Amino acid sequence: MPSPHASPPAGGRPVRRLLSPGLLFALPFLTLFAVFMVWPLGQGLWMSLTDASLSTHAPSFIGVDNFTEAFRDAEMWRALGHTVLFTAISTVPLVAVALGMALLVHTGLPGQWVWRLAFFAPYLLPVGVVSLLWLWLYQPDLGLYNHLLDGLGLGQVGWLTDESVALWAIALTTLWWTVGFNFLLYLAALQSIPDHLYEAAAIDGAGAWRRLWSITLPQLGRITVVITVLQVLASLKVFDQVYLLTKGGPNNSTRPVVEYVYDMGFTGYRLGYASAISYIFFALVILASALQLTALRRREK
Repeated sequence: MPSPHASPPAGGRPVRRLLSPGLLFALPFLTLFAVFMVWPLGQGLWMSLTDASLSTHAPSFIGVDNFTEAFRDAEMWRALGHTVLFTAISTVPLVAVALGMALLVHTGLPGQWVWRLAFFAPYLLPVGVVSLLWLWLYQPDLGLYNHLLDGLGLGQVGWLTDESVALWAIALTTLWWTVGFNFLLYLAALQSIPDHLYEAAAIDGAGAWRRLWSITLPQLGRITVVITVLQVLASLKVFDQVYLLTKGGPNNSTRPVVEYVYDMGFTGYRLGYASAISYIFFALVILASALQLTALRRREK
């Protein structure tokens, strides 16, 4: 009679040994990830290889024709250029202004909770509220900004109607709306810097600027890398505020690539072509993120 403590045969391990506690805990997430991420990604990739549309006809496989057309599409490249330009003009101030705000609060300004609330509160507003507020500010005749320009004796500006100004106006709106998140990350990083570094520098006679350049900024190197990467990714995916403020106008001068995908898929009814553009953009975002992260890490070292 076999011993009750004998190990089971090689081919008959209990199922409970195959499902470790870690895997069981991760199973709900893995299920949701597969259903809402992996499956849609696969479906979208398949759709990009077909002529799928919102019409009733069944999609047909056309291979890489959608990708070939997209690479030859001047409007797609124009929309991609708007996206890159918006990322460039919004990322730098969103990082620099957030750092300045965090430094001001960290130095011990009176009424710190008021400053923290004022800096972070706009980030909590939904994009619809933010867009409506800034539409009023940008009004040609009744808006606050043109009223101030008139008071200074300067000419009015078509904030959302001038092709050379509209994208900058959207970037300004985005700065006011989202800088609070980066401010919060910087403030948390500042509070984690050990006090003994500043005490040692003070004993050595280092002034405020020397402590800033020699201690504070180097200690913020890692969080700056994280914030910059996150901000670039967020700016590349810009859509909501552009659509609500200008709908890509005037003359498509502010239309980002995400809005172009939306127009092709839900206005032009070309879901297959829109999917192909989405995957081209996805590949470019991954490439840009990898290059940026590599460059920032090398500079940090």
